Amino acid sequence: MVTAARDGDQRALDALVADSLPLVYNIVGRALNGHTDVDDVVQETFLRVVRALPDLRDPQAYRSWLVAIAVRQVRDHEQDRRTTQHRRADLDSAEEVPDPASDFAAVTILRLGLTDQRREVAEATRWLDGDDQALLALWWLEETGELDRSDLAGALGLSGRHAAVRVQRMKEQVQTGRAIVRALRSGSGCAELSALTANWNGVPSPLWRKRFARHIRDCAVCQGRTAGMLPIDRLLSGLPLLPLPIGFALHHLHAVPPAVEAVAHATSWGASHGAHALETTRPGLLASLPPAPVTIGGAAAVVVTGVLIFGQLTAPAPAPEPAPPLAVPTRTAEPAPVRTPSASATPEPSRSPSPTPSRKKATPTPTPTRTRTTPPPASVVSSPRKGVGVWKMPGLSSAFAKSGASWYYTWSTRREGVTGPRADGFVPMIWGSGSVTPENLAQARSAGPYLLAFNEPDLPQQANMSVEEALTHWPKLMSAGRVLSSPSVAFGADTPGGWLDRFMTGAKERDYRVDFIALHWYGADFRTQPAVSQLKSYVQNVYKRYRKPIWLTEYALIDFSNGTRYASDAQQAAFVTASTRMLATLPYVRRYAWFGLPSSQTEPNSGLFRHDGTVTRAGRAFQAAR
Repeated sequence: MVTAARDGDQRALDALVADSLPLVYNIVGRALNGHTDVDDVVQETFLRVVRALPDLRDPQAYRSWLVAIAVRQVRDHEQDRRTTQHRRADLDSAEEVPDPASDFAAVTILRLGLTDQRREVAEATRWLDGDDQALLALWWLEETGELDRSDLAGALGLSGRHAAVRVQRMKEQVQTGRAIVRALRSGSGCAELSALTANWNGVPSPLWRKRFARHIRDCAVCQGRTAGMLPIDRLLSGLPLLPLPIGFALHHLHAVPPAVEAVAHATSWGASHGAHALETTRPGLLASLPPAPVTIGGAAAVVVTGVLIFGQLTAPAPAPEPAPPLAVPTRTAEPAPVRTPSASATPEPSRSPSPTPSRKKATPTPTPTRTRTTPPPASVVSSPRKGVGVWKMPGLSSAFAKSGASWYYTWSTRREGVTGPRADGFVPMIWGSGSVTPENLAQARSAGPYLLAFNEPDLPQQANMSVEEALTHWPKLMSAGRVLSSPSVAFGADTPGGWLDRFMTGAKERDYRVDFIALHWYGADFRTQPAVSQLKSYVQNVYKRYRKPIWLTEYALIDFSNGTRYASDAQQAAFVTASTRMLATLPYVRRYAWFGLPSSQTEPNSGLFRHDGTVTRAGRAFQAAR
């Protein structure tokens, strides 16, 4: 999408701006703490983005580049505001002060429905120094999975180590703010605190933060109230972006026809990030507004993307996304059920660059007779997140094109004959130790920025590698992939001391790069809601342990506990629909891939397309998923 937008594709530019607006709004809104100029700074950010986009050399750097521009605009705005305030001392300057009753902390609490300690964290942010607000905005988004540390450091122009120091200092200020919030909320019980607050005007400031913090540190009563605070990082994990406010959308909404086609893409963001909680739906809003197009170099920038916050307009079906799509690797709960050694691939062949194993499953146990019915035709929805595992079958390219998937992989560095407009969505894999050859590494390097690593090394039937063996090969994989996954273990990715945990510890000790976590998950409980809950718990636990983006590269309803037992096609279809909706609510899940694209003509399986080209019920559900 970035490449297409940079090269002049109008629809791609509209969709790119729509997709980027929520992130920029959250950065600017929190950095300016709800100042009335938030919308102006957001719009100025996109003016600069659209003007400079043709000069962006590396499309993969778009996100970091966008964040850096937003932070720079915040700094410029604050500098201009301070200069203006120095020039005038009259009462007009009161307009420059944010309304304490409607600052960004209050908006966050209201619109995300925060309670208890999460609410305390939001309220504590009011006590930060002004210069730390931009850092808070970036770190908050890092904790919620929207940014990574390299994005944060790059936006601030700092090294990784210096950024870590700045973040730690800011977190200590937030923690101090939490203690103040608790002490003040408790009200009576401390006479000294009551006397201290008698002279306070109720507005958080650095001076009063120091005074209150000094008192709490020396007061046994107030100090006791700070017990039981959970770590801030844990409280922010999994929170969605703050939805755009209705007022913001209305202020910037104009009838610009080209960007209307991006509405479907934008509303998918709104649904996955909590916009559905808004009470107002405005059918026909575009038609009711006077035409006042605002274009920037031919692009409808911010002015239309506010449409996304209303969720549904009058469009009956989503518009197609531009090709090529943007590729993004980029709680305490019961863990997902552990499965026995998978048959998701045959063992690696001889230690030579021979073909990577095909995806043959063990002979399934019989399941009840199923009546095959042809579901009614459904519109195919494309999504940059949606992918499939692919192996050879008749009509492979046609099936992949009809699936709506934007990316695929073959458990090897070869494309297995997939052709067509979406064939560039191929992601290579180095399957096992025998696949770490100069030929395969060169193929992986030429296939694009992403590289999947080592298929289920924790199983003898799969890559069958020790942690030390995997770490020995890792520098070669780092040289072959700019965006590199973890090894994709069969199960137990969230287990302390498990295979993946030991690998990640070893990689950190050696300063090896792991850009995202690749997960496999198979559900043995074929009931839709329990299966979705188990998958969600597993993914959440893995994210809490490693704090990295996640690709779910194999998943379906298959029970490996006693042979191989498959869910029915109807059960798979229901699970596809429910699980993809759930995954859309987890911002750190950047991609998912169903297992798999081919479907057997006669035997139970989890495939999407039969060899004669017909689509299964699960395939229909996958076509409609986002």
